[in-house]
Amino acid sequence: MADAATAVIDAAGIVVGWTTATEQLLGYPAAEVVGKPATVLLATPEDAAKAEGIADQCRRQGSWGGLVTLRHRAGHPVEAGVRISAMSDFCGRRCWLISAVDLSKIPSWALSGSLLEAFLVRSPIGMAVLSPDLRYVWLNDMLERYGGVPREQRLGHRMGEFLPGLDTDALEAQMRKALETGKPVIDYEYRGWTLADPYHEHAYSTSFFRLDNADGNPVGVCYMGMDVTDRWRARERLALLSEASAKIGSTLDVLRTAQELADFAVPRLADFVTVDLLESVLRGEEPVASPRRTLPVFRRAGQTSIHEGTPEAIAVPGDVIAISPGSPFASCFFSGEAILDPVMDVSVTAWTGDNPDPARAGKVREFGMRSLMVTPISARGTILGVASFVRTRHPVPFEEDDLMLAEELVARAALCVDNARRYTREHTAALALQRSLMPHDLPESPALEVASRYLPTDVRHGVGGDWFDVIPLSGARVALAVGDVVGHGIDAAASMGRLRTAVHTLADMDLPPEELLAHLDDLIIRLGEGRAGEEETAALLGATFLYAIYDPVTRRCTMARAGHPAPALVTPDGEVTFPSLPAGPPLGLGSLPFESAELELPEGSVIALYTDGLIETCDQDIDVGLARLSNALGQPGMPVEDLCSAVVDTLLTSPPSDDVALLLARTHSLSPGHVASWDLPTDPAVVTSARSLAVRQLAEWGLEELMTTTELIVSELVTNAIRHGTGPIRLRLIRHDVLICEVADGSNTSPRLRHARTTDEGGRGLFLVAQLTRRWGTRYTEGGKLIWAEQDLPAAA
Repeated sequence: MADAATAVIDAAGIVVGWTTATEQLLGYPAAEVVGKPATVLLATPEDAAKAEGIADQCRRQGSWGGLVTLRHRAGHPVEAGVRISAMSDFCGRRCWLISAVDLSKIPSWALSGSLLEAFLVRSPIGMAVLSPDLRYVWLNDMLERYGGVPREQRLGHRMGEFLPGLDTDALEAQMRKALETGKPVIDYEYRGWTLADPYHEHAYSTSFFRLDNADGNPVGVCYMGMDVTDRWRARERLALLSEASAKIGSTLDVLRTAQELADFAVPRLADFVTVDLLESVLRGEEPVASPRRTLPVFRRAGQTSIHEGTPEAIAVPGDVIAISPGSPFASCFFSGEAILDPVMDVSVTAWTGDNPDPARAGKVREFGMRSLMVTPISARGTILGVASFVRTRHPVPFEEDDLMLAEELVARAALCVDNARRYTREHTAALALQRSLMPHDLPESPALEVASRYLPTDVRHGVGGDWFDVIPLSGARVALAVGDVVGHGIDAAASMGRLRTAVHTLADMDLPPEELLAHLDDLIIRLGEGRAGEEETAALLGATFLYAIYDPVTRRCTMARAGHPAPALVTPDGEVTFPSLPAGPPLGLGSLPFESAELELPEGSVIALYTDGLIETCDQDIDVGLARLSNALGQPGMPVEDLCSAVVDTLLTSPPSDDVALLLARTHSLSPGHVASWDLPTDPAVVTSARSLAVRQLAEWGLEELMTTTELIVSELVTNAIRHGTGPIRLRLIRHDVLICEVADGSNTSPRLRHARTTDEGGRGLFLVAQLTRRWGTRYTEGGKLIWAEQDLPAAA
């Protein structure tokens, strides 16, 4: 530019200075140009229009450089390279210094350098050259726009003096690294705020390399950078969604999932988030659309705020939400489309208009809610609720990108909510089925004082097949049962119900424990061979079971088990033992026979039956569980209800991973005054004596009202034993909660109840017994059989 033509133009665009070089370039003497508008020097009207844009840029940036077509005095165009710079005259008035060169007279090597400089200045990549002490020497237009600081203010200064929103120390460290090592630093990414856009964080990718002179000595450092905010935001969004997948939906609980969505979005996306679900969804039911655009009942399922205690909320989780029909919430629900209100003008108007919602509008003003997004929680084509995102402290309004991110977050959470809803429905149904199959009230008996607990497993594992039972038997005896069906869910609950029914049926047959287990085993094997109800059969296979019969007359307890944990026995003084019972295989295997064991229990002993969920957990060995159970049971004199609670509280310090069934029974014996028995000869004449013995005993017990029917029962049962059985014959009366009459003989014949014809002389005895008693039956003993009959005691007795 040493030989450049130069002119000066004032602020109004009038030529006020003209040099000889300019006259040589364009052919105009100073007298013809000075005082006239500079536009007369342009070749075409199009160039004049272009000059207006150049003037605007000069006023904004203080300079301009580029190519312009000028008009020679002779009329031909002159292609010139022009540089315009701001200056002031002696009076301080702004004017413009214009330098121009004829491109046709510039050597090709010089012209290429000028074009290279023009390219660098206008490059879409930000570039700068800094001195070895890291002060700006040169920068192009793009870098000037990135920082928002004029070029004149940056030249000669360091980066940290005017870019406080960036980590300039880290950037200068990278420059020093390039200066010291000579190795370029490629694609160094960083984020921050600049004066060009102080409310949005931007991301940049920058490379640094050293500049050397001809001697190879470093003379500065150059860096080139570009704005990669869009790429960074896309990557951040993917990372955020990946993190959301891990943190939202960690359980199969609807309320927990909704709260996880709110917790995750604050403060990553919003300052205040609410999640409101249909009431039917919280119950696990299918959401039903309301007719005629009527809003259904919503309940607050989750909410989170940047403020402790969530003071912005108008409700707490679980509350019914009052919704204005004209609110963005209602519009979002009915349309199924997300709503973005960047400055909340529309939303506030809706909440304070014809159908005002004063509570919500008051919170909007109190906390300065400035931007809102409302998105439907929709899964599998059904709207389950609505999520609201609000900014209060964050200065930047929500944008379309934020709405897109919110919709993706809610879509992922919606599937988790729907899965949790479906599981809640199935879990509730399975639990209802199981509880309907479990005993509602344990039968009361003077022989046993019982208490029980059943705790279903946590939501993650589902309902199981554990159960317990107390079954009254003949002769004042009581059966205790506890079982555990393999698996969880409705199949396990249904299998448990089938198994429990079978146990009741077999118990009514008065079978010994080992025979009852053998019949159960055969039943399950037959079900497996038929393959009917494969899932239920699979649940029954491998089931464990324990069956015990306690006789209060002899204080003896007979027990047998099929792969089930051994019971715990607690003596009246608090000593706890686990009797060594034959283990037996689980039900359905049919591999080994079952064996029983008989124990004599002191008065006031406690029998504890339980399932493995009580003593086995994922973090402790079974021996540890048994030791803790022993410590919990060893509390003499404690009522069984309190003892039952103490055992549960001691062993279950966290939600169980398997179903837990616990049955405690404190034994009581019948005193000798409540039992009377006589050995009778096999002589028909003894029937009269038997009736007399029974009547005298009833008189001692004050049961005169039962004498007539008891005489008939004794007469019939003893006569049958003499006629159809073999000796020895034994008559026993037991005064319990009922009056029990038993006649035993040495035969295995089975009495049958039949209806005698009008011409028959006999066959009506058992029919009369059945009509006059509460119930009757037969059970087989080691020495023969025993026929029994029960009568209700009079109210006075």
